[in-house]
Amino acid sequence: MKYENLNTNQPFTTGKFGSAAAGDQMWGHDPQAGQPVATQTISGQPQTGQQIGQQIGTQMGQQPMGQQMTGQQMAGQQMAGQQMNRKFGAHELLMCHEVLNNHIDGINQFELYRPHVKDQVLMGILDNQVNHLYNGYQNSVNFLHNQGMGAAVPYRAPKASAIKYGLRQPSPMEPNASIQYMDDRDVASLMMCSAKASARVCTNAALECADPILRGMMTDCAVSAINRAYELFQFMNQRGLYQVPTLADQTTQTMVSTYQVGTSPQF
Repeated sequence: MKYENLNTNQPFTTGKFGSAAAGDQMWGHDPQAGQPVATQTISGQPQTGQQIGQQIGTQMGQQPMGQQMTGQQMAGQQMAGQQMNRKFGAHELLMCHEVLNNHIDGINQFELYRPHVKDQVLMGILDNQVNHLYNGYQNSVNFLHNQGMGAAVPYRAPKASAIKYGLRQPSPMEPNASIQYMDDRDVASLMMCSAKASARVCTNAALECADPILRGMMTDCAVSAINRAYELFQFMNQRGLYQVPTLADQTTQTMVSTYQVGTSPQF
């Protein structure tokens, strides 16, 4: 196999060690200089000196040698420079502090609940929500550290199922006498309460953020928490663990009829 000298970009052949593992160095032989040359490999593929130079230049935010920057690249570098100079207000930083602590607490609490989960559907929900909380935490911290952020997608609850309304002989409830009595209902209810608390914290944070990107991130966190809570409600409702009481039909109709369709205000 032939590779290139890092300094001269001239081809050379590998030595007796053959190909190298990902991230290792591989020694080859430069036929012109008669000296061994090291080349870095990534994912098992060797890189030329030009490729390595381009990677280093990209990491340092510099233009690779011998190449013209496109308008998109220049705009990206300009945005990176603006991000390095980004400032935050005291209030929004304090609110972000609350959100990040809420994420940490949620992850830690969910891990404590894991040994008490028996329903595999609930276990899947727990795993998905922990992963999403962790990704949201990482994105927020990276942004605050001026290291950019990954693609943040709000948590998507599954398609809504038919909600069961009315009380159907709900089981009596009381505090557990011991942690050994914790069951799926307890875990799902605690997770839902955590998601509801997170929705309130993130909404308050979004309302106090001056930075538009940070405000959008906090808004996404609030939407995610709302969806996480609804996912847990659906699980509990289908299992008969969260029953929805209703008013008498006449009372419901009276309340609904109180509000009439209005006319558009004239200005």
